[in-house]
Amino acid sequence: MSYDAFLQSAISIAREAGAIVRDRFPCTQLAHIGLKGAVNPVTETDTAAEALIVARLRAAFPDHRILAEEGGGDVVAQDPIWLIDPLDGTNNFAHGFPHIGISLALLVEGRPVVGVIHDPLRGETFAAAAGGGATLGGQPIRVSDTGDLGSAFLATGFPYDRRTAPDNNTARLDHFLRRSLGVRRAGAAVLDLAYVACGRFDGFWEIRLKPWDVAAGVLLVQQAGGKVTDFVGGGDTLSGEFIVASNGHIHEQMLRVIREGAGAPRPDERNAECGMRNAEW
Repeated sequence: MSYDAFLQSAISIAREAGAIVRDRFPCTQLAHIGLKGAVNPVTETDTAAEALIVARLRAAFPDHRILAEEGGGDVVAQDPIWLIDPLDGTNNFAHGFPHIGISLALLVEGRPVVGVIHDPLRGETFAAAAGGGATLGGQPIRVSDTGDLGSAFLATGFPYDRRTAPDNNTARLDHFLRRSLGVRRAGAAVLDLAYVACGRFDGFWEIRLKPWDVAAGVLLVQQAGGKVTDFVGGGDTLSGEFIVASNGHIHEQMLRVIREGAGAPRPDERNAECGMRNAEW
C-alpha cells in the first residue's frame, strides 16, 4: 500500500503549523507561558499549532483518530491514528533557544507508516513512509556509518520528573560520556531522532518519553537504515519509556553500556581487547 498521499498531507500540515511557530519565535514577549509540571512549560503557541494540525487532519481524514500532546488522551487499539507533538522543545522556545520541532506520525495496525518532523526555524522537513525510505527536504537520507562507540556522536535527554525520580538518566549520561566521542542534550527529542536518521548523530537514548515524541522519529530512523529498540533490545519502541536509536552499527555497544553501566568497557579497553584477539589469531 502506498502512503504517499498521507505523507504529502502531513508535510503540508506540518509546514503550515511551522509558520505559526516561526512567526511567534521567540515567544517570551508574544505568548503567555504556563507550566504542566515543575520543569514542563506550555505556551499559547503549542496550543495554536496543535489546533491547526488537528483541524487540518480532521478535514482531510475524518475517519482517522487523533492523539495530540496538549489534548491528552491515551493510545488505544483503534486506528488509523495520528500522533502529534505540535512543538517539541517548548522550554527552548520559551527561552529563545532556536532548537524546536513539530512531529506528526500516522499509525496503522499499531505501527508508524508515515512520519514527518519539521524544524520551523531552520526550514528543514524530515519525512518518511513505510517502504519508501526517508528524506530531508525531499532528498534521500541515510544513517551514519560510524562503527565504534568510541567514535560516536550521541544525543540524549532527561525526563520531566528528573528532580525527584530515582532514575533521571544522569548516570547513563556519565557512562556514555566516558565511552563516546561526545553527547549532546539539546532539548528536542524529535530532532534528536531526525538527526540520527540523517547521520548528524550516530545514536540516541532517552527514558520516559511519550508516543508522540518518538513515533515519527522511529520510522525515520528505520527507513534511513538505522535501528530502534527498547533498552533490552526488544520491540517496544513506541511507548517512549525506554528508547535507543542508532545507525545500527553501534547499537549493541550502546545496549551494553545501558546494561552494564560503569562495568561496560571503555574505548581503550575495547582496543586492547581487540588487539589481544588479533595477536591470538
